[in-house]
Amino acid sequence: MEFFATAGNVPVHINDSGKGDKTLILLHGYLETMYVWNEFVDVLKDFCRVITIDLPGHGLSCGAPVNTMDFMATTVKGVLEKCGVERAFVGGHSMGGYAALAFCKMFPECVQGLMLIHSNPYPDPAAKAADRAREIEDIRAGRLMSIAEASVPKMYYAENLRRCDDKIIETIELCDTHDPEGIISCLKGMMERPDSCDFMKDPAMPVLAIMGDHDNFMPMEKIVEMKESFPKVRFEIVANSGHNSFIEQTDTVVSIVKSFMT
Repeated sequence: MEFFATAGNVPVHINDSGKGDKTLILLHGYLETMYVWNEFVDVLKDFCRVITIDLPGHGLSCGAPVNTMDFMATTVKGVLEKCGVERAFVGGHSMGGYAALAFCKMFPECVQGLMLIHSNPYPDPAAKAADRAREIEDIRAGRLMSIAEASVPKMYYAENLRRCDDKIIETIELCDTHDPEGIISCLKGMMERPDSCDFMKDPAMPVLAIMGDHDNFMPMEKIVEMKESFPKVRFEIVANSGHNSFIEQTDTVVSIVKSFMT
């Protein structure tokens, strides 16, 4: 069921599907919408209840002047309250993982488990923050769709591009629904996000990190560093996958998620 509700003082676009005694809320990444999860949810909805949303500043959801990760976390808390969910598994892809980390730190009592999907607990290094600042200027110059056309295909392992072409085109086309100012506010929020490494070293709940072996945004040496730094986190590296394993290797990731939630 797709609907709108006010959560965290902003209107939010929500989809609630499936059933079961466990709930999973999935948070999409930068330049995505809740529709990026559709095929993944179709496989999971017979296993558990699945809630997806357009994060503030993306798709059909409104946002704040700066969509900090804490603001997104408060919005997620409001969504769960609207859906009558006291505790849930929280999964976040890339930027959604940053929001999921903030949610777990702010509302640990509401979390059964955290899934970081091609995400990390580190703050922006200076070079990345500079890239985001340049992207803000490009968006202000009216180049959001050009950014999407260049960026979205990079989320996929080169060998999966042809097979995932429909999803890539859909994601790019849906970028036309984004309010450019909303995207800018999310870039600002990511630039301001804090270091969450201390949380990852001693998490208050089970944590699963799903990574790809051909991720253009997360090289293997960084994944190895994370595994060594956070021994209490379960790491799963998906073969033949870029930054979007839940699309590129859906069945594998569904199996990993089910085992984590069981």
